[in-house]
Amino acid sequence: MVTRTSARPVFDIRPFQARDLDDVLAIEQESFSEPWTRSMFEAELQGNPFGRFLGAFLSGEVSSPRPLIGYICYWVVFEELRLMNLAVRQDCRRLGIASRLVRHAIEEGIVQGTTRALLEVRAGNRVGQQLYQALGFRQYGCRRSYYTNPNEDAILMQLPLTNNIYL
Repeated sequence: MVTRTSARPVFDIRPFQARDLDDVLAIEQESFSEPWTRSMFEAELQGNPFGRFLGAFLSGEVSSPRPLIGYICYWVVFEELRLMNLAVRQDCRRLGIASRLVRHAIEEGIVQGTTRALLEVRAGNRVGQQLYQALGFRQYGCRRSYYTNPNEDAILMQLPLTNNIYL
């Protein structure tokens, strides 16, 4: 367990795989009112040629478990990087993990030729909006009543990746 009073966790970012889904689903369940299901993640992992999946794993001895503490799912679709899903384990939030995951996804997208990053975030998710704004994303639109449980608008945000600071 990582606590707010402990040192910042040391973690590695690498692709997550089907064997990591139990940990992904646990974080997903504690993070969202309408979480993705195992079958949704499996479909993305196995059947989406645009899909990319990164996990933040606590660093440690090779022989010890390296628990997943956060993840990001994103698509690279031609020139666009679409951030689809981002979550961090509850006891590891506000430690820079989400920011590192987003930055890593952006860096990979740039290498693959993307020129802008897009995302949707709940209107009520102020922490998420602040994270994305701190990374340079700006609002460009709104989808009314896009989310349910509870009913909320989706704030559309984008980040041009042409003159960026990520590489």
